[in-house]
Amino acid sequence: MIGVILKDGEPIESALKRFKRECVNAGIQSEIKRREFYEKPSMQKKRKIEAAVRKREKKRILLLKKDKAH
Repeated sequence: MIGVILKDGEPIESALKRFKRECVNAGIQSEIKRREFYEKPSMQKKRKIEAAVRKREKKRILLLKKDKAH
């Protein structure tokens, strides 16, 4: 559970800004977007596979760039 304790003399705007930052860091916004609509299990699997492929390609490109530098 995320909470922000208001400091003495702190404006509400800055406390709200800290709260929003903690929400983003905790991944609450991305979780809300992900759960906004129902996703079939087959689509979840497909999305995870595609993400893994993107990650693998990115890693491969970085390794190739690193090898060319040496």
